[in-house]
Amino acid sequence: MKNSLSLEDIYNLAYNTLTKVGSCSEQAKAVAETISRAEQDGSVSHGLFRLPGYFNSLKSGKVNLNPNPSLHKVSKAVLKCNGDRSFAPLIHKLYLNELIKSTKEIGIGILSVQRVAHFASLWPETETLAESGLIGIACTSYLPVVSPFGASEKLFGTNPISFAWPRKNDHPVVFDMATSSLALGDVQIAARDGHELPVGTGIDANGNATTDPNQVLKGMLLPFGGYKGSHLSMMIELLAGPLVGETTSDITEENNIDDGGPPLGGQFILAMSPNIISGLDDWDKNAEPFINKLSNLKGVRMPGKRRHINRTSLENIEVNSDLLNKIYSL
Repeated sequence: MKNSLSLEDIYNLAYNTLTKVGSCSEQAKAVAETISRAEQDGSVSHGLFRLPGYFNSLKSGKVNLNPNPSLHKVSKAVLKCNGDRSFAPLIHKLYLNELIKSTKEIGIGILSVQRVAHFASLWPETETLAESGLIGIACTSYLPVVSPFGASEKLFGTNPISFAWPRKNDHPVVFDMATSSLALGDVQIAARDGHELPVGTGIDANGNATTDPNQVLKGMLLPFGGYKGSHLSMMIELLAGPLVGETTSDITEENNIDDGGPPLGGQFILAMSPNIISGLDDWDKNAEPFINKLSNLKGVRMPGKRRHINRTSLENIEVNSDLLNKIYSL
């Protein structure tokens, strides 16, 4: 069964749940906004579904109730943030504008983030950059739930990556995807709702292929596209771990408090100015014909299109009743 909630209801539910456990208002607002935007966009696995995990991470003390993050300008192009055990949306709210400002001055910029708990989609970061006229790439790692290609042992996180391309007269082109065959949250929802998974999603604890989400959760996910997805996942482990001064997923797990919420780790965010790098004011003159041709091909749906359609809806959001009862009981 499902209940119908407005976006305001969803925001208030998230905000009140987080402040009830003791989170400072600024952090609760940032997370509540991220959750309500995910629900509006139709990203069920990253909306209210994540709220119990956020709550538990605060309750266990893994995530700071009242964090004091800091930003250090390492060079003209590199900003380094210590999140002080905060949730990542707070860092984005505080410091993405600093990244935008420095990138517009010199053409390229990196926000290197440590000591944050990232439990949301990545598109809010990259879309924000693209809406400011910049190209954005962001990635983060997680706990080991994915076996590298050819192996039957977990080592990688789901390790999502997002890319956003700005457009002068239209919505930016944005994709956000896990490098696993399926996002972990989608597997968890399939298990909750009693749905089977597509063939090739994962294997059970004995290394046998299965479409049962419960068995995949006990076993492991596979990378998408075989060795290609596996290599991309490896890249993200290194970019969002050692490069930003954090650990890879396997070491993150050793240090993690298993409270059902996100681990503490790092995030790598890259911004680029298309007009400075191309040297052209009309930097989009070669991009727009290509994007238009791609979007007009029969059978093609451009990434992010469904999100923007969902944002025009004035209807309430349908939310799983069992999930709401779980949230109310926290």
